[in-house]
Amino acid sequence: MSSIFTEIIEGRLPCNLVYENESVIAFLDINPASQGHTLLVPKEPAERIDQLSVESAAELGAAIPKVCRGVMEATGAVAYNLLQNNGREAGMTVPHVHIHIIPRYPQSSHSFTWSHGTLDQSEAIDLARRIKDSIKD
Repeated sequence: MSSIFTEIIEGRLPCNLVYENESVIAFLDINPASQGHTLLVPKEPAERIDQLSVESAAELGAAIPKVCRGVMEATGAVAYNLLQNNGREAGMTVPHVHIHIIPRYPQSSHSFTWSHGTLDQSEAIDLARRIKDSIKD
């Protein structure tokens, strides 16, 4: 699997680097939703987060607060959104796991809202059981 992120990770395309270690890379989004919009990307190639190795997912998770703190301090943002899409149907445009760190400011107007549904308790009990039974350690 190769993507534009592979090109960036391998140094064949430039980026505005903000953080890197042996497992992850973070850089400014070229189509930002707000000033400081940063992408945090594992170096392991995987299209969806459920396809990452446990080790790579752990390294990605460990980098989130570090990069978020840096974005908040550098931009003076008052809040931020973390957005992570898995698959084209979920809004993913680059088929490589990545987390959007999107700073929010008092004047921010972008929104990530949806219409809320309802949860029938009898269906919820069955669905929770099926999900629980499907999770493998």
